[in-house]
Amino acid sequence: MRAKLDQIKADALAQIQNADGLEKLNEVRVNVLGKKGALTAVLKSMKDVAPEDRPKVGQMVNETRAEIEAVLEDAISKMERAKRELQMKTEVIDVTLPAKKHTKGHRHPNTIAMEEVERIFIGMGYEVVEGPEIETDYYNFEALNIPADHPAKDEQDTFYISGDILLRTQTSGTQVHVMEQGKLPIRMIAPGRVFRSDEVDATHSPSFHQIEGLVIDKHITFADLKGTLAEFAKELFGEETKVKFRPHHFNFTEPSAEMDVSCFKCGGKGCRFCKGSGWIEILGCGMVHPNVLRMSNIDPEKYSGFAFGMGLERIALLKYEIDDMRLLYENDIRFLKQF
Repeated sequence: MRAKLDQIKADALAQIQNADGLEKLNEVRVNVLGKKGALTAVLKSMKDVAPEDRPKVGQMVNETRAEIEAVLEDAISKMERAKRELQMKTEVIDVTLPAKKHTKGHRHPNTIAMEEVERIFIGMGYEVVEGPEIETDYYNFEALNIPADHPAKDEQDTFYISGDILLRTQTSGTQVHVMEQGKLPIRMIAPGRVFRSDEVDATHSPSFHQIEGLVIDKHITFADLKGTLAEFAKELFGEETKVKFRPHHFNFTEPSAEMDVSCFKCGGKGCRFCKGSGWIEILGCGMVHPNVLRMSNIDPEKYSGFAFGMGLERIALLKYEIDDMRLLYENDIRFLKQF
């Protein structure tokens, strides 16, 4: 048994001495000291040794294991130290090189404009409500007093998914969802992305954003609408901003109007920015049509309200004097970092 253990030790020490890497040393550990190693095999054969000799044989096996482990650990330590020294020589850091710049992102112009609009209306006591981008024909059109034969329901203007399921063309459907809950009064704005079958150009996109507002309460008049939007315009474009309402037609409001603001570049005198008129169109608005109230189970004899809607991109284009809507979506860092 002594001769066998000496042979195992001699073979192990030779393999350690000839090892050219840590992987080879690990192989020696497994082949000699592992569960299926040579020394373990000797221990398993102890059943064939006479009972009185087993303590002596066990001691010899343990001494052999200790000697091999000591030499093995010393070899591993030396090899790891040599590896680190080589890395220190080859992986030199030149501290005179300029550091890498970590550029921080920031909010998109659309996001900045939306948060500004939301801040203004939240300050007036409005709630911000989000709705689904995939809507039914009922919430997108019918509940807003838009009949089945209306041109807006043509597939050339609206993205239909299947049957009466479509991508919303306006966020007004969110207002209907809120009205149907029957919790009055209502003061809300509904920002979100909408979709229309438009060609991409400087002022149009098949996907853009709207912010629509709704107020439902007792004794609401057009004067409340004018006062609210006039205050909004002053907060957004400056204290000197004036507003002008022009008669218009929307199916879901009656009476309806489009609102212009005095040009904040020339103060209403006329310039290139306002095309010499002194006014800039900003949004559409009006008193909620009685039919819309009835379809949401709100009695138009007791309640009235007003609604308004504006394009978020238009706000951003005007506020930051951007002349092409496509710049907002091209992800050009040279453009976006200006904001």
